[in-house]
Amino acid sequence: MAINTALNRRTVLQSAGVSLTLPLLESMTAAWGSGSENPPKRSIFVCTALGLHPKSFWPQTQGADYELTPYLEILQPHRQQFTLFSGLQHEDQTGRQPHDSEMTFLTSARKPGMGGFRNTISIDQLAANQVGDATRFPSITLGTMKTQSQSYTRGGVMIPAQISPAKLFSQLFLEGKPTEIRNEKRKLSDGKSILDGLGSQARKIRRRGSTGDNHLLDDYFDSIRIAEKNILTAEGWIDQPKPKVNASRPADIPNPADIIGRLELLMNLIPLIIQTDSSRIVTVMVQDHFVVPTIDGVTGNHHNLSHHGQDPAKIEQLKRIESEIVQCFGSLLEQMKTRPESGGSLLDNTSILFGSNLGNANAHHANNLPILLAGGGFDHGRYIAQKKGTPLCNLFLTMLNRMGLEVDKFGQSSGTISWESA
Repeated sequence: MAINTALNRRTVLQSAGVSLTLPLLESMTAAWGSGSENPPKRSIFVCTALGLHPKSFWPQTQGADYELTPYLEILQPHRQQFTLFSGLQHEDQTGRQPHDSEMTFLTSARKPGMGGFRNTISIDQLAANQVGDATRFPSITLGTMKTQSQSYTRGGVMIPAQISPAKLFSQLFLEGKPTEIRNEKRKLSDGKSILDGLGSQARKIRRRGSTGDNHLLDDYFDSIRIAEKNILTAEGWIDQPKPKVNASRPADIPNPADIIGRLELLMNLIPLIIQTDSSRIVTVMVQDHFVVPTIDGVTGNHHNLSHHGQDPAKIEQLKRIESEIVQCFGSLLEQMKTRPESGGSLLDNTSILFGSNLGNANAHHANNLPILLAGGGFDHGRYIAQKKGTPLCNLFLTMLNRMGLEVDKFGQSSGTISWESA
């Protein structure tokens, strides 16, 4: 009598120094462990911080029969895999600087950058706190140019973005040498010891501190707790073998003008992150590179072109840049929907939000944000106009609930968004 023995999803065939990772087979247990038949739900957030030209993005017709605009034409092959929303925004996003709403796209904190401003936790970090150490990385934060990100801890501390695809690939999939692993363990142990000492000192200071001092110390303690949690998580994973992937370590693109090339490298890593269950929460910020992009027909700085002043020549160049960004997003959707998983695809189990913190970059307006939600097992294929001023946090909350996370309020949310029976 045959005995069915479950295979590990990370099973590798090895011979003569060559390794080959098997595809996902019915007899394999899931990478997420415990023999569960259902893959985990994930969320990805992609923000292009310099906006999207409204007339090239928004259709005039609502419902399933909406007409294609220049940007939606690029995404036509994926039309049935996403829903377009209008009317979504965060309130009170006028900051000290015109682009301060970049800080609050994933938090919805009011009046960013103004006197006394303190950011709140971002939606990705709220989710990551609940996912915990179920994955090697509770969340992964990516940026195309600089370490600035839109991910914030509950204490309002920004989590730096990873901008090197090569370094991230190594952290995800390449095993270190034995000496490197020992050194990493030693650093973790030292870091934990240092934090224990810092916490003891801080408690002594707090007993003598003023109310204002203790407010600052609250942030300090919060940072210590987060660091301690990260160390404990890293300790638990350091001896676990990393997943094998049929992909080569990418080479970083040093040229900041190659905005699209750098974004493509990040987009190509996301399906690997998701498929290996290395993380279930990923954010990507398409940043201002302060350069003229290496795109045919573009001679202006991306930032300056976003403030086109209705100049047709500038708008044409801006559309070339943004079309390439939308194309990169389309590539991500293609990769996610063509990778099978438990009778469906990675996209079926992953909610991907694409949009911007600016509804009209030319005027720095942060209302009626361009927002598109793909995948996640939702009923897609429509353009849905929400009531003007509907909290974007309602859609964030909907994504959290789809992940199975018990959250009934986030940021400015007033509820969830239900459209599948509309």
